[in-house]
Amino acid sequence: MEGLLFVTVKSQSLRGRADITLFAPEEAKQRMDVPLVILLHGVYNSHWAWALKGGAHRTLQRMVRSEEIPPMALAMPSDGLWGDGSGYVPHSQQNFEEWIANEVPAAACESMPCISERSPLFLNGLSMGGFGALRIGAKYPDRFLTFAGHSSITHLDQMKKFTEEDFAIVGVAEENRSVLETVLRKADRLRPFRFDCGSSDILIEENRELHQKLLQNGIAHEFEEFPGGHEWPYWELHLEDALRFFTRMLKAQKA
Repeated sequence: MEGLLFVTVKSQSLRGRADITLFAPEEAKQRMDVPLVILLHGVYNSHWAWALKGGAHRTLQRMVRSEEIPPMALAMPSDGLWGDGSGYVPHSQQNFEEWIANEVPAAACESMPCISERSPLFLNGLSMGGFGALRIGAKYPDRFLTFAGHSSITHLDQMKKFTEEDFAIVGVAEENRSVLETVLRKADRLRPFRFDCGSSDILIEENRELHQKLLQNGIAHEFEEFPGGHEWPYWELHLEDALRFFTRMLKAQKA
């Protein structure tokens, strides 16, 4: 289907099977060590969401073909399918963070010849996936070149706006609940990152607050507001901004 590759792997972190949708444009397939962008979905969804709802592979292909960005590949994993959404955090019995940070890149290496252990890694996500991308990206600065988020949850408590489950029952450590606290712990090792939010989004105030606290603490980042709400047309459009940002960071690394 449009060059999409669907992979099911056995995850030690999740203690079961897990799914990933992969995509590499033709321009990437002829290369080695191609950058890999891992896209994290929001609540209620799974590995198919970014492609089938957001057309992420078509956006990437168009931008690569026009030479606006270099050839890149996409990995779009399931969050692990716990409840309405796992939060991409370690639970007492399953480690959804480890799945994203380690197992998904490894699966991409095994499944796509253009991806290797030398491929630059990027994280991006929307809503719950934005929380995952910002927090995991900040927690592992030596693994991810940089990271981004759209309409991001900024603290695990905000999951209550969307889900029924109580995260208190799965033993999420306090250190894994806040984007800001994770960033501050790793501040001396972080490259600039970015996030954006729609001006009519349910999470706009939380994103503005995160922006202000990052400024107060001197954390290098980009934050933008655009018209729009918590919806797929917004995320599909502004994926382009994240891909452009990742391209700038690649060029800065090589300079």
